[in-house]
Amino acid sequence: MTGEGELTRIRIGTAPDSWGVWFDDRPHQVPWRRFLDEVVTAGYEWIELGPYGYLPRDTDRLHQELRERRLQVSAGTVFTALHRDSAAAWSAALDTVSAVARQAQAVGAGYLVMIPAFWRDDETGLPLEDDTLTPAQWRLLAAQTERLSRQVREEFGLRVVVHPHADTHIATEEHVVRLLDSTDSDLVSLCLDTGHYAYCGGDSVKLIETYGERIGYLHLKQVDPAVLARVDEQRLPFGRAVAEGVMCEPPGGVPALEPVLQAAQALAEERGTGLFAIVEQDMYPCPPDRPLPIARRTRAFLRSCGA
Repeated sequence: MTGEGELTRIRIGTAPDSWGVWFDDRPHQVPWRRFLDEVVTAGYEWIELGPYGYLPRDTDRLHQELRERRLQVSAGTVFTALHRDSAAAWSAALDTVSAVARQAQAVGAGYLVMIPAFWRDDETGLPLEDDTLTPAQWRLLAAQTERLSRQVREEFGLRVVVHPHADTHIATEEHVVRLLDSTDSDLVSLCLDTGHYAYCGGDSVKLIETYGERIGYLHLKQVDPAVLARVDEQRLPFGRAVAEGVMCEPPGGVPALEPVLQAAQALAEERGTGLFAIVEQDMYPCPPDRPLPIARRTRAFLRSCGA
């Protein structure tokens, strides 16, 4: 195990997702003020914005709330469907991305985490579209990802990082490699979510070592292998898998985070830059008193890894 302070280039943060927040406004979710207060109590200094509208959209108010708690923002998050070939789909994606990017820019974030749209309903599992893209859709996805990444960088000064995600068209190692091989490395980088990648059979350390120049951002997460086996057997959609506890508290799952962090540190040292590693333990729904103890233990575990 590494010593304290060794992972000098890794910036650890957390996100509303680790407090059971998946939507902008649901009555059973932790209120946003409580989330911010508990983030500080747990020992974090960096956060993501979470679902657009969960934290105040008034950026002056949000600035004040963050300053009072000495918190900083690493990124905003948005879902897109860039494989769909219509002017309406592009316009909708651009409107949504612009709103989130504008807020992220206003509070000092440097990244926009972009997640592909689900191909099946997150709760019922009913298909929304085919789970496999055609060659034409792959070409469109690559082209529009580049186009949107360029526009976000030029207009808002943010770097887009694409987040491979379960139950989307960018999920497996094959999907990820295909996206990277078909896009400009100057425009398209990855948010490697260690939990989602393991959920879909990928090896995070191998990806960092093989495509390190394309890794722009990390989400730290673990999967319970026993629950995942049941999820695969029953073909559960991702939302139900999370409710079953497929994403578990570190260090109780896979992948082991120590080698991931070591590989990320080596990558950041080689580049001479810092690298965000944001804790995301998917918990939805969850009791409001559950997240804080887990967040404290997770932060202590990451400190023991040298982060």
